[in-house]
Amino acid sequence: MKFHVSKHANEESERRDITPEILEAVLENPDQIVEEYEGKKAYQSKIDSGSGKIYLVRAIVKEYSDNAVVVTVYRTSKIDKYWRIP
Repeated sequence: MKFHVSKHANEESERRDITPEILEAVLENPDQIVEEYEGKKAYQSKIDSGSGKIYLVRAIVKEYSDNAVVVTVYRTSKIDKYWRIP
């Protein structure tokens, strides 16, 4: 699927120090994809911050038939809040 990163998501990734490489890795090979509000999906992966601390990077995506729009992206230390156990 082809992803378009919205202006808001670009601004938020810069502000939150989420590199384009990390965002691309989460979108192309997420650890999980979970249903969210209003038909959106969260593509999420656990990422090492480099200091040994693990964060969950979440990209909120609105999927369409032939592409998808990244609405926003953020990282959180509250992994248990968002991680789904199958």
